[in-house]
Amino acid sequence: MSRRTAALVALCLFTFFPGVAVAEEAAPPPEIDTGTTAWMLTSTALVLFMIPGLALFYGGLVRTKNVLGTMMHSFVAMAIIGVSWAVVGYAMCFGDSQLGGIIGWDPGYLFLSSMDTDAGKYYEIGDGQAIPSFVFAMFQGKFAIIAPALIAGAFAERVRFRGYCLFILLWSLLVYCPLCHMIWGGGLVSGEAIDLAGGTVIHIAAGTAGLVCAFVLGARRSYPKTAMHPNNLVLTLLGAGMLWVGWFGFNSGSFVTSDLDTGRALAMTQIAAAAAALMWVLIESIHLKKATSLGMASGIIAGLVAITPAAGAVTTVGALALGALGAAGAYGAILLKNKLGYDDSLDVFGIHGVAGIVGAVGLMLFLRPDTVAGLKASYAEEELVWTAVTQLKHQAIGVVLAIGVSGVVTAIIAVLIDKTIGLRLNDRDQQAGMDHALHGEHGYGLLNLN
Repeated sequence: MSRRTAALVALCLFTFFPGVAVAEEAAPPPEIDTGTTAWMLTSTALVLFMIPGLALFYGGLVRTKNVLGTMMHSFVAMAIIGVSWAVVGYAMCFGDSQLGGIIGWDPGYLFLSSMDTDAGKYYEIGDGQAIPSFVFAMFQGKFAIIAPALIAGAFAERVRFRGYCLFILLWSLLVYCPLCHMIWGGGLVSGEAIDLAGGTVIHIAAGTAGLVCAFVLGARRSYPKTAMHPNNLVLTLLGAGMLWVGWFGFNSGSFVTSDLDTGRALAMTQIAAAAAALMWVLIESIHLKKATSLGMASGIIAGLVAITPAAGAVTTVGALALGALGAAGAYGAILLKNKLGYDDSLDVFGIHGVAGIVGAVGLMLFLRPDTVAGLKASYAEEELVWTAVTQLKHQAIGVVLAIGVSGVVTAIIAVLIDKTIGLRLNDRDQQAGMDHALHGEHGYGLLNLN
């Protein structure tokens, strides 16, 4: 029955039989886009693949007696945040705005229950197309896992496992979820700052949190007097490679499409990572007279971080420049850390925080013409005029918001946990190592080198 015929029948029934209720014809459900669904399933797996990659990257950088304890920080995040995301995290990120757009809330998203109903099964992507809501929720859930796991590198080798578990749960709910909603989920500043895959929501927020925790907990026992060399740079290189591969899903999947934009984001991700790796090697060759494997791995991650907010918005030249600038900025931040003497164990703030800021702000210098056209068109719909100055203001607001929220709330969480159940590991257990003191294991069998 056509809509016109249905309307005529309804009018006749209402005229002659006003007591008869006429049910409106239900709109057909959207059609599942199988291509996009397949790509989003792949992207979800790729982003999850990054968590073991992070575990290897961090695990290789600590001393032998702390390798398992450090890797556990990444793996336990998959369990804790994996559960909290399904129970309440998704509702807080993508529910209806509350408190002036600071946080989201939708009771139907608790336990993802609405996704089992006809009305909630589909996440619409436009033009009558959709992907399963469960797929979108799980894709976003992997971002929620990696954000707090990144912080662990800042206080590696000196954190209690139980304190860490509570810390990442509270940080996810009180820092990540509000920032995600405000910037991505339809909240306070959604649609203003360009942040494709988490330059602000994930990397700047995690980098800032790592810096705060490094100051709250203080330095490791005997730092910096005692040399603390990586136990296995082979693991670190392997982890960096896994992160590079997973990052294609991280950035390209964030469009929730399988089209030209997806391909562009993948290409810009590859180009920026390669440029950053070369820049780090070049800087080391000049500064240290040698190129190190650790430097190569660090450069790769810095470039990937720098392109994360910008992968869908910049030109190829922009990807090259942001990768190189991200590496240079991170290298400079690590040199400054060494001069200031604070103990950010694995340089979380330098690599993630600083490179994230470079990408979030620096993208303004390299915007694609079609990106600018799209921004101008979206402003015209609201009878506003887009300018580069206006967009730069939005980028700065996003950066300041991530730093401010993460910095303040992280400090409160870290202090409260340390004063109650304990967050910092005591000197005796630090000397024994986290593997033995906290887990009763050794990463390399009977070998227990300091």
